Amino acid sequence: MRIHSSISTINKKNLKCLSQNGLFLLVLKILCGIKIDIKYKDNFIERNSIMDVVLLSRIQFALTIGFHFLFPPISIGLAWMLVIIESIGYKNKDEVYVILGKFFSKILALTFAVGVATGIVMEFQFGTNWAGYSKFVGDIFGAPLAAEGVFAFFLESGFLGLYLFGRNKVSKNVHLFSIYMVAIGSTISAFWIIVAVSWMQTPAGYIIANGKAQLTNFWAAVFNPSTVIRFLHTVDAALITGAFMVAGISSYLILKGKESDIAKKSMKIAVIFGLIVSLLELFPFGHESGREVAQEQPAKFAAIQGLYSTQTGAPMAVFAVPVMPPPELKAKVEVPRLLSWLAFGDFNAKVLGIDQFKKEDLPPLFITFVSYHNMVVLGMLFILLTLVGTYYLWKKKLWDNKFLLRIFVWAIPFPVIACELGWIAAEVGRQPWIVYNIMRTKDAASASVPAGDVIFSIILFALIYLFIGSLYLYIFVKEVKHGPEGNLAKEELK
Repeated sequence: MRIHSSISTINKKNLKCLSQNGLFLLVLKILCGIKIDIKYKDNFIERNSIMDVVLLSRIQFALTIGFHFLFPPISIGLAWMLVIIESIGYKNKDEVYVILGKFFSKILALTFAVGVATGIVMEFQFGTNWAGYSKFVGDIFGAPLAAEGVFAFFLESGFLGLYLFGRNKVSKNVHLFSIYMVAIGSTISAFWIIVAVSWMQTPAGYIIANGKAQLTNFWAAVFNPSTVIRFLHTVDAALITGAFMVAGISSYLILKGKESDIAKKSMKIAVIFGLIVSLLELFPFGHESGREVAQEQPAKFAAIQGLYSTQTGAPMAVFAVPVMPPPELKAKVEVPRLLSWLAFGDFNAKVLGIDQFKKEDLPPLFITFVSYHNMVVLGMLFILLTLVGTYYLWKKKLWDNKFLLRIFVWAIPFPVIACELGWIAAEVGRQPWIVYNIMRTKDAASASVPAGDVIFSIILFALIYLFIGSLYLYIFVKEVKHGPEGNLAKEELK
């Protein structure tokens, strides 16, 4: 980390030049410790190092997709929760469920709007910041993105409008059908995005010709080795997110005494449904996802599991503190031979450690291990909370357990955090490859984009997303505090 002229000796001419052309580079260097070479010439600052551009582009993409990914799990999960709520209300002709549908549809509409707005940015970045990647895999990567727009987005958005504004204007059958289409459309949308992401992890159905990846088998590319289990694992995580969103909001309303009789109905649905999907996330979806990674991406598997040496009958680290260099786990709590069984269904199976791979082919070890294990901890917490909640429901004591209700309120963001951690483990674990074992991330970036431009866009996006995120939380909290307007809705129904 160096600057070719010390700050103390910058003359007025260079200082003026620095303020005009290199301010963002200098701020990022001082605050973040990122290596940036700055050379002073007559009237400009020469920015050196393509690696800085790659790193900055990765930071920018992590910022934009990380923020965007806060919203799709909520949208998908809430859509399916509304399917359950509206279906029960339709079948039983119970006005309470109509009130709940109107209330939670506001949260869904808000989340969908922000998700769409933040998702558009990412597609432009493939051309601006990742031109090498776009040129190499554009023929393949573009297909699922186009399918997502044609087959899913318009289905979801069109029927969402009908669901939000068509109540009491179309028949009850059509209105119920509309929320089913919203949920199905959001799930199909997730499928095609996961197809694209999974192909980057386990590419299939292609050849490399003329320096490009060309599609040879569409269905082999779509159903590559990781697509199906990744889709099931991700969508189930979204269902957990929706269940905890409804449970947390319902708990808040019960604690505050706002339409608590109505909130108890949604709380009951959310807790029972949350227990089912939380158990499914552990087994079979989580288990099979782990097996797929072990078989298809052994270097990633070794990194996320903290297996630093190849072992037969490998133990699973339930808790540990990773330190480096050299890579080592401190304060380990392990279950003997469990990792071998998880990976290959055999307690005595051989599992490759990171010692079997070249150093330049390994992902960052600390962040992959920590993100994966914290995701697992949260997943076990979801099972525990919903199991305890279901038990107290069975005993008819849940509404009196204020402590447990408060935990559900505080747990609202936990599934979203778990989704982010899972995404970090999956995507950082793929490094240093942007397409696994085919194209390295450093070869995918746009070589013509200056580092200063990327820094400017990072700061700009951060400010915009701070505003959007704050506005989202403000409206979200306002709607929750306002409650479901039970009395007014009942009068309208009469």
